[in-house]
Amino acid sequence: MKGPIRSVALFGKSGSAEVVEALVALLEHLQGRGVNVLVEEGIAAALGMIAGAAGIDVIAANADAAIVLGGDGTLLNAARRLAAHDIPLAGINQGRLGFMTDIARADMLGAIDRLLAGEFTPDRRTLLDARVLRDGREVFQTIALNDVVVNKGDLGRMIEIEVRVDGEFLYALRADGVIVATPTGSTAYALSANGPILQPAVPGFALVPLCPHALTHRPITVSDACRIEMALVAPHEARVHCDGQSHFDARPGDIVRLTRSAFGVTLLHPPGYSYFAMLREKLHWSASPKR
Repeated sequence: MKGPIRSVALFGKSGSAEVVEALVALLEHLQGRGVNVLVEEGIAAALGMIAGAAGIDVIAANADAAIVLGGDGTLLNAARRLAAHDIPLAGINQGRLGFMTDIARADMLGAIDRLLAGEFTPDRRTLLDARVLRDGREVFQTIALNDVVVNKGDLGRMIEIEVRVDGEFLYALRADGVIVATPTGSTAYALSANGPILQPAVPGFALVPLCPHALTHRPITVSDACRIEMALVAPHEARVHCDGQSHFDARPGDIVRLTRSAFGVTLLHPPGYSYFAMLREKLHWSASPKR
């Protein structure tokens, strides 16, 4: 990292006694190290705090880094909110798998000391820019760190989507839907749908069909410099999900346009972090190489 960390923003998942306990311990530890701590206003309310609570604008103007305590979903939420402000994030795992929150709860305080000492490694991640066009007019826009999913929503039948890449027709897909995943999101929903795992440095997006009617529709990875457009064929309706945290109900004829976002997210990894070692641990692959 560049420069010392003097001000830290804290994010967490409210409603969990374990998270609250860990946040209090983390807050006291940081303050004891002389660090200015900005507690995101939502979690501050859960902690019963008034002093020190901060909105995104205040955090964006003052924080050198953000620490997120929770699972990957909590980190996704914080990352999307901070993306435009280019504030790096470190994640403490209080969830289940924790593909992105790679600091163990038991090692939290020691890891934070190493973070303050500048020992963490930055890892830049790509974001998706998602827009929905209706009759040529933009009706929805957001960003996603993991994935954008176009699916059948509450319908009990398949939908039909025409997919184009840089204006060139790729296929007409009859399926439950399609996932477009970033390398970060390739180990999320897309992985459970038999999509490929993309190393974070791979400059591509994975298109992964969901229960396609034609069994020859397979996942494909395209350059992240491409423009992906998915047109909803009448009379089908669909729902557009972004990181599983925001959604938009699309109508027949709507076009979902996906491009690489102008923003990115920087994750901070502790010393010794290895992406491949993380995959071996989380996915229960072979534990160690044979000598």
